[in-house]
Amino acid sequence: MPPSEAAPFSAAVVGAGAAGLSAALALARAGIRTALVGRHAPVADGRTVALLDGSVRFLDALGAWDALKPHAAPLAELHIVDDTGSLFRPPPARFRADEIGLSAFGWNVESARLVEGLRAEARGAENLTLVERDASGFAAGEAAARLTLEDGAGLDARLVVGADGGRSRLRAASGLRVRDWSYPQGAVTTILAHDRPHRDVSTEFHTRAGPFTLVPLPGGHRSSLVWVSGEMAARRLSELDDPALALAVERQARGMLGAMRIDGPRGLVPMRGLSVADPVAHRLALIGEAAHVFPPIGAQGLNLGLRDAAALRDAVLAAIRDGRDPGARGALAGFARARRLDATLRTAAVDALNRSLLTAFLPVDALRGAGLLAMTTIGPLRRAVMREGVLPRLNAPELMRGR
Repeated sequence: MPPSEAAPFSAAVVGAGAAGLSAALALARAGIRTALVGRHAPVADGRTVALLDGSVRFLDALGAWDALKPHAAPLAELHIVDDTGSLFRPPPARFRADEIGLSAFGWNVESARLVEGLRAEARGAENLTLVERDASGFAAGEAAARLTLEDGAGLDARLVVGADGGRSRLRAASGLRVRDWSYPQGAVTTILAHDRPHRDVSTEFHTRAGPFTLVPLPGGHRSSLVWVSGEMAARRLSELDDPALALAVERQARGMLGAMRIDGPRGLVPMRGLSVADPVAHRLALIGEAAHVFPPIGAQGLNLGLRDAAALRDAVLAAIRDGRDPGARGALAGFARARRLDATLRTAAVDALNRSLLTAFLPVDALRGAGLLAMTTIGPLRRAVMREGVLPRLNAPELMRGR
């Protein structure tokens, strides 16, 4: 039956990336008749995602984690090294997951593999219809919203979920207020092989140009790279041939993992940020990068998007159980408040860290160094920060709390 002839879906998720796929699966697994609209086109750019503990619990609840786990590496420790040359440089900080009762803070997996794993689950999910076409238009009506597809067909849903990325058409059509900004930096991403084992340790060097991060991948001798640098420097790095780039990475890492070679695709990621004043409009909820864009720092972007998806499932399910319209703003008011707070706090933290590295102003260096030293030496503070990092305690979505 063509979408235009079907009865309205309870929800239609637009966007077939990780956030959209997880939202559609979560809604469908809850018995909610859902459509997933969008083409499936993962980009091979050497990017990985460090899935924090709450995100892993969510993926497990969706049935996707068992197939992904063999392709993911645990992040048992996080080391932070101040490489800014500051007079207030603190000693390296080490954070261990077993201090807070976890075997790992999270697991690192290639982004394209994550999308493929979620897509495999979506293909066989009950209550989920895959519409492998892009949406070209959106109009919110009294009883339902109408999505116009690229071939001219229409699809009606009581709630439309915008998971269509940082350049979201749905967000633009909604009229929601947006704030966006950019940084004078770029991020080089790729996969590395190295002589020495990483021992499940993620290492982040804080440099004057931005963070330089090596994150473990399976096998013990492979890691992913996110190297944030000035725009021109990042472009020059991205244009190096494989042996030259591997040598530059090895030197920047101080030989920590021995000799290196490039072992996967690479990408050059712009450093930008975006936030919306409100993630909800009439018959529309925004999640993932449609609602917030982060630079690739601190593993916050996709983990926040997955929390959006899990929290939206809770809100829609509660509305339907109470006999309310899931597309009404009132039904999504709690979701909107919680997501605004979470996104605002994470945005402020990532922005403050990045900007503090770019300035040589001594009071800023002293404040950053003192904060890192406090987390290193004060056990209760360190453990509280670690717990909040893996999953916020306040308003944690049901499927992220574990079984």
